[in-house]
Amino acid sequence: MLKIAFQPAYAHPLPEGHRFPMAKYELLPLQLLHEGTVKEDNFFVPTAATQEAVLAVHQAAYLHDLQTQNLSRQAERRIGFPLTPALVERELSILGGSIQNTLYALEYGVSMNIAGGTHHAFTNRGEGFCLLNDIAVAAQFLLDQQKARKILVVDLDVHQGNGTAEIFSNRPEVFTFSMHGEKNYPLPKEKSDLDLPLPDGTGDKVYLDLLEKNLAFLLETQNPDFIFFQSGVDVLATDKLGRLALTLAGCKARDKFVLKTCKENKIPVAISMGGGYSEKIADIIEAHANTFRLAQEIYF
Repeated sequence: MLKIAFQPAYAHPLPEGHRFPMAKYELLPLQLLHEGTVKEDNFFVPTAATQEAVLAVHQAAYLHDLQTQNLSRQAERRIGFPLTPALVERELSILGGSIQNTLYALEYGVSMNIAGGTHHAFTNRGEGFCLLNDIAVAAQFLLDQQKARKILVVDLDVHQGNGTAEIFSNRPEVFTFSMHGEKNYPLPKEKSDLDLPLPDGTGDKVYLDLLEKNLAFLLETQNPDFIFFQSGVDVLATDKLGRLALTLAGCKARDKFVLKTCKENKIPVAISMGGGYSEKIADIIEAHANTFRLAQEIYF
């Protein structure tokens, strides 16, 4: 069964500019239920990540400042959201969902988080709408529980997974692969184990050829036994922040290739949604929904 982590609605009113991108987290489950791709029992509300799990990745002083609402104004501006207890609670729930996703992926082959992909969070700070790094915390959980030996992070969000790269620098048990816009945020970038910076306007064919070639190479050379897939849809040509030029069909082909590759190689995969900022919310929902549709089609 496809298991999907779903966090309840963000409880604290956001400033006007933040409401639109957050809307997808409520609309996407409704669309998937409406069209019959999933049923209610596919969803689970995760429990919050434990202090122990978070502190295996993030510095204690930083977590304390988040939980006591004691971040500096500069640190809060870097994150991009107004800091509230509800925001921190939601972030811990997202982390908990990604941890639980790893267990479901080990059982069923694939699992998904409606949110997640908070790859701009570093060990000691947040930025880019990310407070804590769910992929890193979930990956460290797998390693600590000895449920994985070698993890591959496939980050296909249009923005480099700079926080994940920093957290796992000089950590051979986790290989970070980021395929992103060369001139896009963040600037400057961190160094992933493999970075593929793409020029503005990169379209479907070039993108997919590079992905297929490099993912095949990484499976052969790294031999991972677990994959985290950051499936941001801000690669679309319609995205306000993306600067690449993928079509909806190209984005769907990307996800199909990654999921089929994982299935054919019997590598469990946990999927986080990542970014998406197209002008029309319908474009964002359709692109994200394709990822869930493909998971059902390929695995179940």
